[in-house]
Amino acid sequence: MLSREDFSLQAAPIFSDGMVLQRDVRLNIWGKASPGEQLKARFRGEVYALQSSAQGAWILELPPQEAGGPFELVIEGQDSTLAIRDILVGDVWHLAGQSNMEMPIARTLDLYQEEVSGAENPLIRQFRVPIAFNFQGPQSDLAGGIWKALSPQTVLEFSALGYFFAQAYFARYRVPVGLVLTAVGGSHVEAWLSEETIQELGGFADVVQQFKVPGHMEQIIQRDLERQEKWYRELDARDLGRQPGQMPWSSPELDDSQWPELDVPGLWRRTELEELHGAVWLRKQVELDAEAASQEALLRLGTVVDGDETFINGVRVGKIDYKYPPRKYQVPEGVLKPGTNTIAVRVVINRSCGGFMPGKRCALEIGDRKINLAGKWKYRIGCRMETLPHSDRPHKHPSGMYNAMIAPLRGCAFRGVLWYQGESNAHAPEEYQRLFEALITSWRQDFADPGLPFFFVQLPNYDTASFEDGDPSKWAQVREAQLGALRLPDTRMAVTIDLGEANDLHPQNKKDIALRLLLGVRELVYGESVTAQGPLFERLERAGGALRIFFSGAEGGLVARDGEPKWFEVCGVDGIFHPAQAEIEGTAVRVWNPAVPEPTGVRYAWRDNPEGANLYNAEGLPASPFRAWI
Repeated sequence: MLSREDFSLQAAPIFSDGMVLQRDVRLNIWGKASPGEQLKARFRGEVYALQSSAQGAWILELPPQEAGGPFELVIEGQDSTLAIRDILVGDVWHLAGQSNMEMPIARTLDLYQEEVSGAENPLIRQFRVPIAFNFQGPQSDLAGGIWKALSPQTVLEFSALGYFFAQAYFARYRVPVGLVLTAVGGSHVEAWLSEETIQELGGFADVVQQFKVPGHMEQIIQRDLERQEKWYRELDARDLGRQPGQMPWSSPELDDSQWPELDVPGLWRRTELEELHGAVWLRKQVELDAEAASQEALLRLGTVVDGDETFINGVRVGKIDYKYPPRKYQVPEGVLKPGTNTIAVRVVINRSCGGFMPGKRCALEIGDRKINLAGKWKYRIGCRMETLPHSDRPHKHPSGMYNAMIAPLRGCAFRGVLWYQGESNAHAPEEYQRLFEALITSWRQDFADPGLPFFFVQLPNYDTASFEDGDPSKWAQVREAQLGALRLPDTRMAVTIDLGEANDLHPQNKKDIALRLLLGVRELVYGESVTAQGPLFERLERAGGALRIFFSGAEGGLVARDGEPKWFEVCGVDGIFHPAQAEIEGTAVRVWNPAVPEPTGVRYAWRDNPEGANLYNAEGLPASPFRAWI
């Protein structure tokens, strides 16, 4: 039986203190009260009468509002009053996708430490939708969440892409900006689709029914947790470097003179460690003078596959259990000492080829002094283990995230959607365009806005071979699918083939991505006369023994940065591609290879990591990778 407290006057979590409402459109605000309760709402000098339903649900309909604030919304019931304070009216942007949208400013400080220091703007606010899942059906409410204004205390929590977008947007349009963040690291696009959409698409029926069984996902999570805990318990028990009663291998007193050496950074391919899963200990000694030893320090180890536990002089200074976060460990004052200092890293490899990601900085930074740690390190195997099986997660399966994180927002008004996702669907790129287009179309229905502007990020360059063998063009195929989604109206794409980091799934440069997205907003939403898109393939024609490629978005001409155009390839009727010479001809590019006298196909930047791809338009926007045939 429901108690009276279950019907206390309340609003949905998204409608809470500090919220930002979308300007210039009709608005719905909703919540709960006692069944059939008469309510009175006051907002911006107007009074509205409404009544809750037999189930206790109420909806307040507001006419279009001009930008401004702060305001207060007061709703009076029969026995209680609800006040929502510090409300702004401006433009609300939905930030969605996976980890590169979720990635906070805190992870970008190598680039933006000074720029974001002291950042404060009470007219920019973010609402982080709590990460949750539900496979039984769409929820009516979020699990919680609060609005946070941009301040020195909150800036590190903001989505980095969202932060830079909001800052530039506010500087240009001078209206409050709300960011509603629903991104989840590692999530597949199908996790953000409704069950109805999934059923229409087909191909997921068995999975959907399987996960609709109450408790099914929870049982999987518990099973994986127990299996993981058992694996790590056994690892710790077998690791020779941490046996009870023996000197730990993290100790500076340990004699490692007979240990072999290996190079850091570097993955351990083609070494005795290539197939090893378990624990490997690495040690290096650093000499410091008294002045350096008396200070705090920062230890950088790049990224470590898969996890690490790091010690200096026997004191643990950091521990991360998975491979993607950068290892930047603060070394407290008093840990370092004059003379010899020993750095020990216990690397735990559970399923990948282990090591330290190549190209990342490994250094001990003390004030302005940077001590390079790259080079030879001592190493010894602590123990060998069987591979830890992959864990299952809710964000890999259809509809779970949608039901818990998107469905409760249906009825909210947004200025547009910013989407950054696709990495997790690279295992099946041939399906991505169909799924992504279905997401755009269905979300527009959910938010009752058939023309809802949708801006998305095409995947950047990334060396997938660092972690996995196989086809080096899976990301290229996802990019092709993203390019194809531009056929939907009211969409724009930010090409980022020049903004990735070959050795990092999470490139820090989110500012330039945000500014490219903003170009699309300026052109599509505000009708400004700006070039918002780099060159896009338009058509192909024969030119003797060559092919001539024509592009849209190149009205001012094409430019090859740093030399001749790179990464063009041509093929004949056999379909085998060969590197091609390329020459810019105004708004077109002519490509050829003497070994392919009758070319029938061309492709550009068709690799996961086409480093140095250099075709741009006159405005400095890069061309999208593509492939095409006569």
